Amino acid sequence: MKTFRVDLKKVVDDSYDIEIGYELAEKLVEDIKNGLVGRIRRFAVITDTNVEKLYAEGIADRLQAAGFLTDLFVFEAGETQKTRKTKEQLEDAMLAKGCRRDCCVIAVGGGVVTDLAGFLAGTFGRGVPFINYATTLLAAADASVGGKTAVDTPLATNLIGLFNQPEKVYIDIDAWKTLPKRQMISGMAETIKHACLADFTLFSYLEQNMDAIYAGDREACTYIAEANCRIKYQVVMKDERESGLREILNLGHTVGRAVETVSGYRLLHGEAVAIGLAAEVQLSKLLGYMTEAEVLQVNRLLEKAGLPVTLPSYIDREELVRKLYTDKKVRDGRLRFVLQRGIGSVVEFEPGCYAVPVAEETARQIIATL
Repeated sequence: MKTFRVDLKKVVDDSYDIEIGYELAEKLVEDIKNGLVGRIRRFAVITDTNVEKLYAEGIADRLQAAGFLTDLFVFEAGETQKTRKTKEQLEDAMLAKGCRRDCCVIAVGGGVVTDLAGFLAGTFGRGVPFINYATTLLAAADASVGGKTAVDTPLATNLIGLFNQPEKVYIDIDAWKTLPKRQMISGMAETIKHACLADFTLFSYLEQNMDAIYAGDREACTYIAEANCRIKYQVVMKDERESGLREILNLGHTVGRAVETVSGYRLLHGEAVAIGLAAEVQLSKLLGYMTEAEVLQVNRLLEKAGLPVTLPSYIDREELVRKLYTDKKVRDGRLRFVLQRGIGSVVEFEPGCYAVPVAEETARQIIATL
């Protein structure tokens, strides 16, 4: 018998820039002209029906005017469209237009768009480069940064996907003014999550400046955009593939994602995460990591932001408990939670371990309080 070893050790540099500013479409085109993605001349701009007319068409037109072969691919807006079926439809449309391995994907939109387009780029032609142009607070805070891409399944959100880092991320704060108020509020949940897990100064800033942020104050919006990126990339740089530390970014998401799915996506992602944070702080208090005063402080900030902290009456709590087991942190059939230590820090249960097993009955007890 003969054995051959295929030695494929490699060093990969997936570093990229995040540019935060206002009206960045022209800067995107200039960067491409200056070699952001090398010699690529063909672009697939992927967006949804909410963003198509607002930003994606303009970016596609600018690329075409600059001499790049560009096609626009649009899918129906909404979390319910972040599926394998939509990905397949987009792939078939790109193939029909002649896109092959010599193209670059540009995702223009919120978290659904960047998640879906990033996953597509990672598998199309066995992988093509992609760029994120984030137009929502939620995408700026979470989805567009860090390289986690995925689609949802009937069982739960984000169970099928891959780690795929973009060539660059553009966070266009000017786009936030076009968001419906409910979408802006939803995006605030991930910002509050970042403050809870890593930055009490940000938490205090949100307490004092929520109205200014919602009014579109440039200084306040820039501050939270930069804080979100700083907190997230400091985690991702240390643990790109969620082998330990990166689990802290799931604060509030064990219950939150279950709530999102059980609601049939009637709740937006941030609304569900806010309820998940409300559950998490109750659990942290129960296990001795937070005081009652700190729990009240977190809930007050969520409510000040316009976010829910209790379950809608239509949510079946037993179904919700069962749905917790679809969480990616489950190990050996046991629920695991990331917990806060006060406000601005998380619990490290042992070196490199940031999630703790929690009995189902304890989880049920917490959910009963929501």
